[in-house]
Amino acid sequence: MSKKETINRRQFIKRAAGSAIGALSFPYIVPSSVFGKPGAILPSDKIIIGCIGVGWMGTSNLESFLNESDAQIVAVCDLDKNHLKRAKNMVNSKYRNKDCVTYHDFHKLIERDDIDAISIGTPDHWHSIPAIAAAKAVKDIYNEKPLSHTLLEGRAMCDAVKRYNCIWQTGSWQRSVSNFRFACELVRNGRIGRVHTVEVGLPAGHSDFAGTKGQEGIKKPPKELDYNFWLGPAPYSPYAVARVHKNWRWNLDYGGGQLMDWIGHHCDIAHWGLDLDRTGPVYVEGYGEYPSDGLWNTATRYRIKTKYANGLTMIIAGGYGDVRSGTKWIGKNGWVWVDRGGIDAYPKKLLNETFAPDEVHLYRSPGHHRNFLDCVKSRKETLTPCETAHRSATPGHLGQIAMLLGRRIHFNPKTEEIIGDSTASEMLGKVMRSPWHL
Repeated sequence: MSKKETINRRQFIKRAAGSAIGALSFPYIVPSSVFGKPGAILPSDKIIIGCIGVGWMGTSNLESFLNESDAQIVAVCDLDKNHLKRAKNMVNSKYRNKDCVTYHDFHKLIERDDIDAISIGTPDHWHSIPAIAAAKAVKDIYNEKPLSHTLLEGRAMCDAVKRYNCIWQTGSWQRSVSNFRFACELVRNGRIGRVHTVEVGLPAGHSDFAGTKGQEGIKKPPKELDYNFWLGPAPYSPYAVARVHKNWRWNLDYGGGQLMDWIGHHCDIAHWGLDLDRTGPVYVEGYGEYPSDGLWNTATRYRIKTKYANGLTMIIAGGYGDVRSGTKWIGKNGWVWVDRGGIDAYPKKLLNETFAPDEVHLYRSPGHHRNFLDCVKSRKETLTPCETAHRSATPGHLGQIAMLLGRRIHFNPKTEEIIGDSTASEMLGKVMRSPWHL
């Protein structure tokens, strides 16, 4: 074959996957002769990764992928030159070379034909645009939680991932931890009877992660940060130290406060235990304490009540002592609680339960990043695919709207439309600042 006619292994996999969307005809094990490697089983020796957003969580994910022998990071992208330099040095130090390429514009990284997968660790308001661009480029994607900044952005992301047959993993890593899985299996297998209530306890307040509290004065952006690009689709606001890195999550233009920072963890586990990964509530109501002034304007305390079509009530709360941190399912015959600190149940004997072969055994993950890489190779669904993450975030998106408006929101989880409230419906999305759009 001539050079023009030759296709590399990545093109082969993407073309084959694209022509067999949802079909069983595409072999998960490709004959080694296709790639000229006798004895090879997997269609790839290395999964080539580019990282977009290498600040806080972006760096954590980068480190995790660096520790996987069959992954190789070849490029990093960030709007802060300090982040970019640090990430580049980490990659080059790991591989003992100087090959890592840096990018300012994520489009340039996504355009590379040699990159198989993209890791996105940007602020929430920058999740949807690069994710959809990566999906259109037929890249597999690891994206931080919450899935999206708005519900409509989340739906657009899910639609793009499905259309282009991408493998997607969301950073809701609690599903990869054994105590969370065991708790969900107890509930799914009926050990506490029919569940009528689930309590989701989240943090409250504004945690000063970056040590920038009170630094709200208008300043000239530092030369190392492309601040206008950082704002991107968000409304224009003058630069302030407390507006950006890590603490952006306390401003509604870029994040959703503790509610949205954690909804993709404990609400995600609540849904997993109740088999609600493909639906949502039928109404949501709640109240929150929002600061009356200042740059950090997300709720410091909040309490949300949701109702599902099957009669289940979910309480999501932060800053109220009657709702314990973590996830607690309350059933007819007892309860199960789980958090990062452990697991508890009533009656206590439930903690020693085992499950028969014909009972529900939930997806076992070898680790969240490892699971993503395995699925990139097998083309099987990950532990936290896009649709699952979207549905996990939905009670948070709707709760935020209900609290801001101060009224109950009725929702159709099939059409994902708010019923009989045009103002609330408009809040399912946000107008993006030109020239950015989905």
